[in-house]
Amino acid sequence: MGLTNASVGKGATMEAEWIVKQKDNDCVLALAGNPNVGKSTVFNGLTGMNQHTGNWPGKTVTNARGVFTKNGRRYILVDLPGTYSLMAHSKEEEVARNYICFGDPDAVVIVCDATCLERNLNLVLQTIETGKKVLVCVNLMDEARRKHIRIDLDKLSDLLGTPVVGITARKKDSLDQLTDLLESWTTDCTDSQPIRIVYQKPIEQAIEKIMPCIERLVGDALSSRWLSLRLLCSDASLQEEITAYTGVDLMTNEQLKTVLSDAKALLENAGFNENVLNDAIVSSLVQTAEKISKKTIFVTENGYEQKDRRIDRILTGKITGYAVMLALLALIFWITISGANYPSSLLSTAFFRIQVWLSDLCMAFGVPDWLHGALVLGVYRVLAWVISVMLPPMAIFFPLFTLLEDIGYLPRIAFNLDKPFKRCRACGKQALTMCMGFGCNAAGVVGCRIIDSPRERLLAILTNNFVPCNGRFPTLISLLTMFFVGTCGGATASLLSALMLTGVILIGILTTFLSTRLLSSTVLKGMPSSFTLELPPYRRPQIGKILIRSVFDRTLFVLGRAAAVAAPAGLIIWLMANVTVSGSSLLCHCADFLDPFARLMGLDGVILIAFILGFPANEIVIPIIIMAYMSTGSLTQLDSLVEMKEMFLQNGWTALTALNTMLFSLMHWPCSTTLMTIKKETGSLKWTLFAALLPTAIGVVLCLCTTTLARLLGCLG
Repeated sequence: MGLTNASVGKGATMEAEWIVKQKDNDCVLALAGNPNVGKSTVFNGLTGMNQHTGNWPGKTVTNARGVFTKNGRRYILVDLPGTYSLMAHSKEEEVARNYICFGDPDAVVIVCDATCLERNLNLVLQTIETGKKVLVCVNLMDEARRKHIRIDLDKLSDLLGTPVVGITARKKDSLDQLTDLLESWTTDCTDSQPIRIVYQKPIEQAIEKIMPCIERLVGDALSSRWLSLRLLCSDASLQEEITAYTGVDLMTNEQLKTVLSDAKALLENAGFNENVLNDAIVSSLVQTAEKISKKTIFVTENGYEQKDRRIDRILTGKITGYAVMLALLALIFWITISGANYPSSLLSTAFFRIQVWLSDLCMAFGVPDWLHGALVLGVYRVLAWVISVMLPPMAIFFPLFTLLEDIGYLPRIAFNLDKPFKRCRACGKQALTMCMGFGCNAAGVVGCRIIDSPRERLLAILTNNFVPCNGRFPTLISLLTMFFVGTCGGATASLLSALMLTGVILIGILTTFLSTRLLSSTVLKGMPSSFTLELPPYRRPQIGKILIRSVFDRTLFVLGRAAAVAAPAGLIIWLMANVTVSGSSLLCHCADFLDPFARLMGLDGVILIAFILGFPANEIVIPIIIMAYMSTGSLTQLDSLVEMKEMFLQNGWTALTALNTMLFSLMHWPCSTTLMTIKKETGSLKWTLFAALLPTAIGVVLCLCTTTLARLLGCLG
């Protein structure tokens, strides 16, 4: 039997094919846990390739379902979004809460971090309180031993009244221990006696008043004690889910309304208004977790987190934190720049050989010249160019980015940038989405889902394009090298290029802050919301999984979307370069039309039309400029930067032209892939158009100001 609207409730309903028990003894398990506890590692280790992903209906929150088998029994694992609490404050927490409470899983497996177990116990206690069968999986036991932390798992199980297993998820034998316990526990019908959280006396009295009425109305569909407590807290969204799940509108039942009113009056007389009540509930949970921790967690003196704290004094310091961030940024760019050149050249050579083979094939079969030009010199050549230029830097940048994520440094970046974003009335999580934008702005836009507030999420989406993706790196690096560093090459030149590129990107970051502040003071007014920022312990990176995650989940995903739009763009570019009107190509006519305005910006018509035609993929802007100057009719690659600079100079380029081209590359409309992603994430054509117009307007104004100032001062001419 599958989950339905009736059995799950509208907030947690999943498509019928997602969870289907093929046999009566199939077992559906909800996998829950705080962020950064290794939940995904447990899920991937258990299910392997037997996974399916999608979005929760009506939500932009990703879910995953996986299957594993143990001694002939099928276990269906539902990976829930990471959550700190069942008192939901975000879409992710709401999805997790709704599925745990109303999704009817056979059991809930809660993954905890052994190095910060006390904090994780908060979710464990809340889940036990719902009346669900709970198994506690304490992960990262190897990290705990390294930090001199010992956990008495048997004592922990006794105190919680539920099974507990300690594992290291990356090791298969540990997962075997987990599946062994799951098998024995889910087949054993013996009733357990889970812990009961004791609240302050007035709260307990209020719960006792409501429970009998709840039991008469909903029976054993939900824990009457938990439901009584939730009704006292007046959570409107939760009450809707309860009504949808039980089929009983509790808030319209006159008897319950009377009892609930009496219970709230009792609390009011005892000094418990709504805020005080919520604080008291949380306080009881925290105190219970603390008592359990003191009896089960033992740490040798000076062993716990001392090393992490010493490192954090540097990485999150007021001065050193920013210095390390800039140094790491420059280092990553240097590695990317230095490492991408050779494989990019190899790919380009390989694709050119394939092009020659395709041309020979067309000639052998008598394909018309126009069709050969459109398909081979247009579609194929642009597609090959995008892949050869885009793939190597992505294949380097994304693993480096994932490495920083895996060792636990990215949350430190969010911590450092939290205050600047708060001053802009935005969310500190925007720092993480901004970092993702360096790899691909489309990925950065998708990453904005982690921001809870719709206003702040929209702010992050609209301003993500100000940080350049790796598709703009080739343009920025080439112009920096030719006009400001020198074309001599070598390690010194690449290092200087990386440092100057970091400076250019700082301009983009500064623009992100300024535009965010402008939007939050005008069209998106509001105050910043607070959020829980956890600084996870530093961990040894899992190189294999880093490579798999960065290559398949990021590099190939982004490359595929770019290639899908680059192919038709190649056809359009070829047609514009080869269809002539009055003796000139459409490309030349468009360039001439745009030239007067482009000159005001310190550019020329060819540069501006190249940016327009580069809308599908930023990687092809420079090749289009070369093609237009050389009138070749197809994308052309010069052998060296020296030749490229000479050609640019012959066509009237100056250092000012190069500077403005870099600035406009930094600030203009997002690529087609990013805009499609923005439309999907916002569901609004209006905000998608605004996301295109905002950076373009700022880029045009900045180029106009730079050109006017330079001409007045007589520099960069």
